[in-house]
Amino acid sequence: MTMNSLAILWVKSSHSTDNGGTCVEWAPSNVTATGIVPVRDSKRPTGPVLMFSADAFAGLVRLARSSAL
Repeated sequence: MTMNSLAILWVKSSHSTDNGGTCVEWAPSNVTATGIVPVRDSKRPTGPVLMFSADAFAGLVRLARSSAL
């Protein structure tokens, strides 16, 4: 599946910075419409997009917030 970056609204993570920090974007409106969470590197908007099910993305967020990393 390919994502047209102009067709969806990308939102930058609240942990991203404008000075080269962790720059992750996701498209919450796409989740509502399809149940799929697209994620990309905001520094490479035409680069690859990772696609997660809503459940898999929630698990990834839980893992990132845990002390297990």
